[in-house]
Amino acid sequence: MSAQINWQQIFTELKCDIQAAIQPCLKTLKKPQPTLGIGAGGDAMKPVDLAAESAIVETLQRHSVSFTLVSEESGVKKFGVSPEECFVTTDPIDGTTNLIHGLPFYASSIAVSTKPEIASVYAAMVVDLHHDISYMAFEGKGAYRDGKRIETSETASLDEAVVGLDLNTYKVQTIASKLTALIEKTKHIRHFGANALELCYVADGKTDAFIDLRGKLRATDVAAGFLVVKEAGGTVTTQKNQLVNAILDPKQTVSFVASANSEIHKKIVSLVKP
Repeated sequence: MSAQINWQQIFTELKCDIQAAIQPCLKTLKKPQPTLGIGAGGDAMKPVDLAAESAIVETLQRHSVSFTLVSEESGVKKFGVSPEECFVTTDPIDGTTNLIHGLPFYASSIAVSTKPEIASVYAAMVVDLHHDISYMAFEGKGAYRDGKRIETSETASLDEAVVGLDLNTYKVQTIASKLTALIEKTKHIRHFGANALELCYVADGKTDAFIDLRGKLRATDVAAGFLVVKEAGGTVTTQKNQLVNAILDPKQTVSFVASANSEIHKKIVSLVKP
């Protein structure tokens, strides 16, 4: 059944359905946003998170897809007569803090896999919900921005590169010490606050690398973005330059270096302390 599913069509509908579902929430951003408990990933859930998740589930059910949902909000749930056919891993809203504060950088991330592991993801979409842009990737078929194929940059110089770096942690002193040599050689450091979308910026050639070594970023945040980067020609590894794989579970965390090309990737990994 999973081989017969037109994920490109479903992704296109999902984008529209999620955008429609969160519109009422966007109209009330100036009011205090209630917390609706703690999600499976450990973060506080806001109405916009659950609205986006509900839209994802309802769209898949409308297409009679049997699936196991792996969500940062509701956790692991099974739908349909044969839920082991595919696993749909999602962070319904990546960058909820940005959204609530009116910052125009937040996304919805959806990855489809044959098994609950990153290495088995074969279809992915990350939707830039503010700018109405969709990034899609299909295993062996490339990565696309609004239907147009994208490729990573060829930038090899750290002087010229724009490098995303997430240091958002209370253990910043420990993490920063691993990255001091890299920071000293990199002139353009950025962090925008929605990691799935930052990975897509690497895929699209807007940035040249994105690094997160905190050990707190959940696999649900990056499962889709990893495939987008790889299908665009980029490289994603651990800081030890090993392939990244992890169980797709709301509490599973990962650390990684995602780079536009092998040359700059080697430079970055060589500068990161173990």
